[in-house]
Amino acid sequence: MVSVCPAIALRPQRFGAGAGDDRPGVFNESFVSFLIQLVRWNSRIEGGNIRNDQDNERSYSMTRPSLYKLLIAISAVLFAAQGVSAQQFQTVNMAVPAKSFQMVIYPVAQQKGYMKEEGLDERVIFVAPTTSIQAMLGGDVQFTGAGSSALVSIARGNTPLKVVVATNDRVLQWLVTRPEIKSPKELKGKKIATTGVAAIATFMLKQILTKHGLDGNKDVNYLDVGQGNQLTALLGGAFDAAVLSVEQRYTALDKGMHEMFFMGNEVKNSWGTLATTDKLIKENPKMVAGFVRATLKALRYVRQDKEGTVAALLKFSGISRQQATRLYDDLIGTFTRNGVVDDETQRNDLNIIRQVINGNETLANAKAYDFSFAAEADAQLTKSGWKP
Repeated sequence: MVSVCPAIALRPQRFGAGAGDDRPGVFNESFVSFLIQLVRWNSRIEGGNIRNDQDNERSYSMTRPSLYKLLIAISAVLFAAQGVSAQQFQTVNMAVPAKSFQMVIYPVAQQKGYMKEEGLDERVIFVAPTTSIQAMLGGDVQFTGAGSSALVSIARGNTPLKVVVATNDRVLQWLVTRPEIKSPKELKGKKIATTGVAAIATFMLKQILTKHGLDGNKDVNYLDVGQGNQLTALLGGAFDAAVLSVEQRYTALDKGMHEMFFMGNEVKNSWGTLATTDKLIKENPKMVAGFVRATLKALRYVRQDKEGTVAALLKFSGISRQQATRLYDDLIGTFTRNGVVDDETQRNDLNIIRQVINGNETLANAKAYDFSFAAEADAQLTKSGWKP
């Protein structure tokens, strides 16, 4: 007979690779130490009974074969449990091009547990738009927030991609001018700082200026000052106007510049779109459906919980609470309710893309968009009465 040492306690805990590591399927050193101690303790026993030094009143004993069977049984059960845990969540890499407000729904979906509810372990990574498309086609990334770049890739090279969610149904860009310029017609002959003469926002601006009585292609000079440099160019006095993001707009207005118009009120296009590959849609529709459903939950949360969203934006973007609150108040009305934009908006998007690539034909909506997952998820959430 041999004794089983009762001094070694196995406390309930998450088996990670170390302190704070919650990766499923990995055993931490305390559990491994537990097994090793049992094996070492038993190996010291040569025969007969042994008294536990920490318990002078009672000893617990069993045969050596029984001890081995117990150890094997414990190990088998725990390893099996870890195997189930490892299979419970699929890792999903989500590429976001910037720490902008519309991208906050993806960390929100993870932090609120919406992704885990779908069996997904989402990892939000920051990747440039074109690079994210390449990574997605290579299988290293499953989704990207650079949906406009996906549309360009589809139109230019028939790339097997689809836009599956539209976060915003209005373009989050502004035309801001020097304070002395008060009307669009006063921009004739003037210089406008852009992120590129072939940028999507530039082609939208051409349409807008034409609507306001100018020849959008000839009457103004569009100059590429580099990503993020438009505000500096405007404030420096060398440019008369600039196409700005919402954050840049705030600074410009605070510096006395004039807001000519919000482009989201001038054109009917989408913004902040989510794309994935045709391959993933075909081979793993469950993952796509789950990711989109979790995204729509986050979208509903963002629309309904201002304080929670502001807190998430602080963590995600690193901006001040005042600016995060300002962003929320100004932009929450641009977020879609169900992740879908109508056929007209899709056609407008693809028409702009055709101009960007200087193409002759505009793609059919079905070639570039698949909102079936979003529509189905929205219907499911509504029918079940789901609320954040």
